[in-house]
Amino acid sequence: MHKRLFLTLTLGAAVLAGSCSKDEGEGGTASISGRVYLVQHNDDNYLLETDTMVAAKEDVFIVYGNDGYVGDDVETGADGCYRFRYLNAGTYTVFAYSTLQTGEKVAVARTVKVDRGEHATAGDIYIHAGKAYGTSMIKGWVYADYFNKNGTTVGYGWAYEQRVYIKRLNEPYHFDDTRVGLDGVYMFQKLQPDTYVVFTYSQNPSTEVPYPVYDTVTVEERGVIVETDTMQVQIKA
Repeated sequence: MHKRLFLTLTLGAAVLAGSCSKDEGEGGTASISGRVYLVQHNDDNYLLETDTMVAAKEDVFIVYGNDGYVGDDVETGADGCYRFRYLNAGTYTVFAYSTLQTGEKVAVARTVKVDRGEHATAGDIYIHAGKAYGTSMIKGWVYADYFNKNGTTVGYGWAYEQRVYIKRLNEPYHFDDTRVGLDGVYMFQKLQPDTYVVFTYSQNPSTEVPYPVYDTVTVEERGVIVETDTMQVQIKA
């Protein structure tokens, strides 16, 4: 009789202990909240400046513990804030997506540990978007010596309105072109990391026959402005 009672109590304690040990997920009394900001990379911004604002109506996802899949998702409010409720104690990962100019999604995540009945705040999440996000620029200058019909130099200065071209290294044709500004500057934007050749055309003062002037430029990372050497040309005035 006593042995049977002891066995029953032992099994009951084991069941209770198992029921109190819960993995990460729903069904508890903890919660996690945070805020998402959107960093907007605007097109035609030649300084790579950005605008930062709260990210309203943005999807935020949560992963329970070491799960390899999303456990739940919520949408941020007008103030960029979100909250996951009724969580068990444990470690969670919350994340939202940045969107590259190519359309590729990149997760920006925060890991949060929360105890039973506790409310934890995740660090702010900054996501990025916009046509210029994830791209770089090449900036250069073109300086000209101007000559007359006799081939004599009559002036010099920035090569305003001179056309400049860009192509990828080892490719035969250019994929974009632009013109030099009043300050001698030209810029190519929305470039991915790669090696490029920028070029323009100079003229032989004796024959006026054009010939290309090249500069090879390597863009090693995203979100930078790579400056090149000044290209020197001769142009008939």
